[in-house]
Amino acid sequence: MISFIAAFAVFLLLHSIPAIPAIRAGIVSQLGKPVYLISYSVVSTAALVWLFSAALSLDYVPLWDLRPWHAAAAFVLAPLGGFLVLAGLFSENPLSVALRSSERSGAVVQVTRHPVLWGFAIWASGHIVANGDLRSLLLFGGFALFALAAIPMAEKRARRRLGGRWRALSEGTSIVPLARLFSRRRPRLDPPMILAAALTAGISCWLLLGGGHATLFGADPIAVLG
Repeated sequence: MISFIAAFAVFLLLHSIPAIPAIRAGIVSQLGKPVYLISYSVVSTAALVWLFSAALSLDYVPLWDLRPWHAAAAFVLAPLGGFLVLAGLFSENPLSVALRSSERSGAVVQVTRHPVLWGFAIWASGHIVANGDLRSLLLFGGFALFALAAIPMAEKRARRRLGGRWRALSEGTSIVPLARLFSRRRPRLDPPMILAAALTAGISCWLLLGGGHATLFGADPIAVLG
């Protein structure tokens, strides 16, 4: 448990750095942006591997009896969450977390102006339902809480950074997913959403049908369906 707590603390600390502009800017000024991005990606991946390894080393303590519908829920929630994360990262979005800086918003912002954060929370929630044990609740519940807690922080930063432009940029969007999707304009697709959908489908097929999930995590979700 000590290793798991330490790993989670490092994971949270690392993923808090991009949310603090002063710290991020200081590191970028010292290293340069390309070196910062590469180093951050490598260290974050290593921390994530450590965290999963520490979680898997914990004793298995079941919290509820698993049924096929638990796995079915994960088959819906996990790909949906993954799609939102990918679409959010690929899209332009001045209102929340994104890889691309822009004053315009991509089509996925119609769903929610925080697609990456909601995507992580939805993905994690699906895994809590499907696993039904204490270590999964601690691991994926921690992911979900971290993502949801970041939403009001992202809202505050965007409002402060954008000032009077925030209202115009946020028109037709909402914090809660789908709350404003059909309110004023026709839903649209754009290349980042199409790319995210294709990648999500490909990754899901590999994980579930190609043995990827069993190879990486030692568990075959399809087998639960019997």
